[in-house]
Amino acid sequence: MNLFQAIVIAIVEGITEFLPISSTGHMIITSSLMGIEKEAFTKMFEVVIQLGAILSVVVLYYKKFFDFSRWQFYIKLIVAVIPALVFGALFSKKIKALMESNLTVAISLLVGGVVLLFIDNVFRNPKYEKDSDITYPRAFTIGLWQVLAMVPGVSRSAASIIGGMQQGLTRKLAAEFSFFLAVPTMFAATAKDLYDWYKDKGSFSSEEIKLLAVGNVVAFVVALLAIKFFISYLQKHGFKLFGWYRIVAGVLLLALIFAGRLS
Repeated sequence: MNLFQAIVIAIVEGITEFLPISSTGHMIITSSLMGIEKEAFTKMFEVVIQLGAILSVVVLYYKKFFDFSRWQFYIKLIVAVIPALVFGALFSKKIKALMESNLTVAISLLVGGVVLLFIDNVFRNPKYEKDSDITYPRAFTIGLWQVLAMVPGVSRSAASIIGGMQQGLTRKLAAEFSFFLAVPTMFAATAKDLYDWYKDKGSFSSEEIKLLAVGNVVAFVVALLAIKFFISYLQKHGFKLFGWYRIVAGVLLLALIFAGRLS
């Protein structure tokens, strides 16, 4: 991976992390098109730079995120992240194997797109619009929904937001809780990948450190803009546009796979 490729992947991550279109799926496609998808560093890079994008949540919502008088909210985030930690530990090898499959990404994009076309009609009468309405059982249930995103192409954002809506949250509250939930989730994922890399490789070269630093900064800046757009758009228009996008992207990806342009 060179600097240009790192920046391209980081831009893709920043744009897609909070949109319900799967950032991991898009990064896998991008790295495949550039011919670097099988490099060990690329696979680790695609996980670690998600932390940069996630940290944009901490900056945009810093008053809410660092309001320690709401200590119960932090406990709810911990409860919600437990399913991902458990499933990630149990099925890490299978998850990494799926991340090498463009076909899995294509199918997930298609299926998820169809779901998003109709999801607004399924959950039309939300009951809860305040953080205090998110109980511990609701937080845990949302965490179970987030586990679906371990399949590349599913979208962590979409899975956890839909999970929140299924629990009666408004679209805005479900999206914000999804954003906050991403912070401990991606901290854990990043720490694990960095540890695995260090255990296998021993250290990072100066070039690898530079690429990781640049990737995180670019993903952070781009994600700042994407979050503002998504929250505003979601409140006014819902998920349908993202559903159609996923379907078109899935069809195009399948066409590239069957044409032999992607493995």
